[in-house]
Amino acid sequence: MWNITWADPIRVLVTGAAGQIAYSLLYSIAKGDVFGKDQPIILVLLDIPPMLPVLDGVVMELQDCALPLLREVIPTDKVEVGFKDLDAAILVGSMPRKEGMERKDLLKANVAIFKTQGAALEKYAKKTVRVLVVGNPANTNCLIASKSAPSIPKENFSCLTRLDHNRARSQVAMRCGVPADAVKNVIIWGNHSSTQYPDVHHAMVNVHGKEVEAYDAVKDDSWLKGDFISTVQLRGAAVIKARKLSSAMSAAKAICDHMRDWWFGTLDGEFMSMGVYAGGNSYGIPEDLIYSFPVHIKNKSWNIHDGLPVNDFSRAKMDATAAELVEERDTALSFLSQ
Repeated sequence: MWNITWADPIRVLVTGAAGQIAYSLLYSIAKGDVFGKDQPIILVLLDIPPMLPVLDGVVMELQDCALPLLREVIPTDKVEVGFKDLDAAILVGSMPRKEGMERKDLLKANVAIFKTQGAALEKYAKKTVRVLVVGNPANTNCLIASKSAPSIPKENFSCLTRLDHNRARSQVAMRCGVPADAVKNVIIWGNHSSTQYPDVHHAMVNVHGKEVEAYDAVKDDSWLKGDFISTVQLRGAAVIKARKLSSAMSAAKAICDHMRDWWFGTLDGEFMSMGVYAGGNSYGIPEDLIYSFPVHIKNKSWNIHDGLPVNDFSRAKMDATAAELVEERDTALSFLSQ
C-alpha cells in the first residue's frame, strides 16, 4: 500500500481564511471532496494582520486532522505569498456591510480590495488559475478582480451563485417531497442579491422514477411565481435573523459544489448556475458584466447553456437584475479609475 504514486500538489488559496465560511470550507478541500481523492493540496490561507493569531489556530486544527492529501498549510497576510503560483483561488474575504453604511461606500471599499487581489493574481498566480469570488457584492467584486488581471482569461473568473441554486433546488424538492438530487436544471439568473431571479421554467423533477417538469410536479404556479422566488432571494437575510450570523455551512457546501463541477464537469443533460462573464451571451444581457447563467462544464471550461425559451415573466426579472448589475458596475468602475 506504500507505493502509491501521487499527482503533484496543487496550490489552493482561500482568503478570509480565519472567518466562519472558511472554517466550514477548509476541511472539505483538504480531505479531497473538491479537487479529487488522489489530488494532494497545498493550502494557502490569507487574511488581514489582526486575524493572524486566529489563523494559527485554524492551521493547528488542519494539522490535527492528519489528512493525507494536505501536504502543506501556509498562513499569511502578504499577497506575494498568498497569490504565488496558484491553481485555484477562492476569494471569500471582503468588507462586510456595517450598520448605517451606504451601498456605494461598501462598493468603494471592496473595489480597493479586489483591485489589489486582481493585481496580485496578475503578478503572481498561474495564468491558468481558476478564480471563484464569494465575498459580496460578489458579481461586481469578480468583475473588478478580472479587470485588474488582464492577462488571465475572463473565463477563468466566476462568482458564487451556487448557494442560491442549491436553495432553489431544495425548496422545490421539499415542496414535491423528493430528495434534492431529484431536482435538476433550476437556474439563478443575474446578481447574487435580492434581485436575483430563481427560475424553474426549465427544471425537471424525478417523481417515482419519471422526469416531470417542475411546474407540473409542484402544481402551484402562484407559489412558484411568488413565495418561492422571494424565499430564495431573501434566504441569506432569514439565516442571519435566525442565527445572528451569516450562512457558513451552506455557503461552504456551495463553494465545494461550484469548484468540483468546474474541475470535473457537469453531468450530461444538466446545467448549474454560475456567475460568469456575459460577453457573447444569447440572452440579451449586457456584455461587460459578471452575471449568473445556466452553464455546463467540460475540461475545466464552462459554456452558457444557450437556446432556452424566455417568457415575458422571466424576461422582466432577468432585465431587472441586469439593470442593478449595470448600476453597480458603473459605480465600481468610477472608483476604479480614481
